[in-house]
Amino acid sequence: MFSRADVGKRGNNAPRRTGSSTQGGSLKFRMAKNSLFAVLLRSPWWISAAIAFALALLGLAVLADPFRILAILSGVPFAVIGAVAARRQWHVPSTARVSETREALARMPWPAFADLLEQSFRRDGYAVSRSKAAAIDFELDRNGRRTLVCARRWKSARTGLEALRALQTARDSSDAPEALYIGLGPLTDTALPFAAEHGIAVWNAGDLARALRGLPFGNASTR
Repeated sequence: MFSRADVGKRGNNAPRRTGSSTQGGSLKFRMAKNSLFAVLLRSPWWISAAIAFALALLGLAVLADPFRILAILSGVPFAVIGAVAARRQWHVPSTARVSETREALARMPWPAFADLLEQSFRRDGYAVSRSKAAAIDFELDRNGRRTLVCARRWKSARTGLEALRALQTARDSSDAPEALYIGLGPLTDTALPFAAEHGIAVWNAGDLARALRGLPFGNASTR
């Protein structure tokens, strides 16, 4: 549940390898950030599919019969990249949907927003309990792993250190392994590294549009 858009996770500050290295007898590779395939993975999936199709057509038109199979094979890597990109982008909300979600949530009162979040958490398989602590709104449990959630300040234009420190203090005192902060506004320049350092996951409007998919509210639809 707390993945791709999370600001931090335990172990996020571990050194990252670039290029290739050996460890324990295995060879590990890391794709260069600006390589062609890395760029295509971040681009709309149909671009890779179009390249694969174009290479196949060009090869079939230019090459003689014995070599036409090479034209088809040359497009296979791009077809694979397109399939991977499509899978990643399948549930990514559009810019319009993110904007609609932001506006709708900003108009909601806390009880309605809290009910919506609870529905989303339960749908994702969490046991949910409301908290009366000042820094915590929900306690989630799934497979014995607890997550503390702070969401009451979701309308704040920006989130500073105060809210994150309070959430981290509550997390330390309860020994919960995970913490999640939910807010429509961005983190301040000081709050962002704090979240990363302590492994606090942060949801913004894009994450909420994805998490609340299928749950209609206000004049917006999260389908």
